[in-house]
Amino acid sequence: MIAYLCKRIGVWAVLVFVATNLTYFLATAMLDPRSNYAVRRPPLPEHVVDATLDTYNLNDKVPLLERWWTWLTNILLHWDWGNSPVGLSVNEQISFRAWSSVQLLAAATIISTLLGIALGVYTALRQYKVSDRVLQFVSLVTINLPVAVVGLGIVLAAISLNQAAGDSLVYVSGAKSLDVHGFWPVLSDRVQHLILPTITLVITSYAGLHILQRSLLLDTINADYVRTARAKGLTRGRAVRRHALRTAIIPVAVGIAFAIPAVFTGAVLTETIFGWEGMGRYFVTSINTNDIHGVVAVSAFGAVATAVGAILADLFVVYLDPRVRVS
Repeated sequence: MIAYLCKRIGVWAVLVFVATNLTYFLATAMLDPRSNYAVRRPPLPEHVVDATLDTYNLNDKVPLLERWWTWLTNILLHWDWGNSPVGLSVNEQISFRAWSSVQLLAAATIISTLLGIALGVYTALRQYKVSDRVLQFVSLVTINLPVAVVGLGIVLAAISLNQAAGDSLVYVSGAKSLDVHGFWPVLSDRVQHLILPTITLVITSYAGLHILQRSLLLDTINADYVRTARAKGLTRGRAVRRHALRTAIIPVAVGIAFAIPAVFTGAVLTETIFGWEGMGRYFVTSINTNDIHGVVAVSAFGAVATAVGAILADLFVVYLDPRVRVS
């Protein structure tokens, strides 16, 4: 198992390296950092622009391979991912925004996963009953609601709630308040900022897991090994949870593992609605500002997250499926 895991890590390391370097060449071909200075009024002299871009290794007059080698050696030797066209450190931006995304999306991912799987099991055990049809209808509605509609609706509801209470029970923008100090006040403030975007992400993401888990469980709920477990004295619910669910949850677990990159980079609309400076919003901002180094760094982060998700998917399958462990 250790040898297999090391082999998988090695393969993914090579893939991440290749993908990151290809992204650098694509970003360099598509983005133009010089254009950030062309719109300034009064315009800057060309030699000043060249000198500034040289400082950040973004001058398009320098041969591409030379810029690429400088960028690559800075990463390998100093772990320096470069600067934006206006001088912002990419390392600082990534570290700040990655942590911000973790705070925003970790709880939402856990809650939506548990909720989706639990509802999938609950409705599969009550197939075609009223509760099954009602919960399926609700999930089908939420899965088709745009994130922007859900987010803005929750913002309006929160504003009404705050006005009715005469106090700020929840905050609709930002990740934290600036004038809060002390462990418990800071913790309470963070939770108040997290509630609304977390609810938005849960509403827009749980339904797919619910419908998928229900469908997969219905395929295994009448399998021979489940009927054998019931014949040995287990109730239908316990037999399904102990035996059928173990098989039916494998595709869901794999899908969740591969969704890790989206957890960090895919919540662009939610971050925009609630003013949250996360990785998804940074990626869009980097493209809009022709920030080659920022785009490549976010892409590399997503590639690493994909590799982690793939390795976790392998581990989930090994843990859940005894046939794979034996092989």
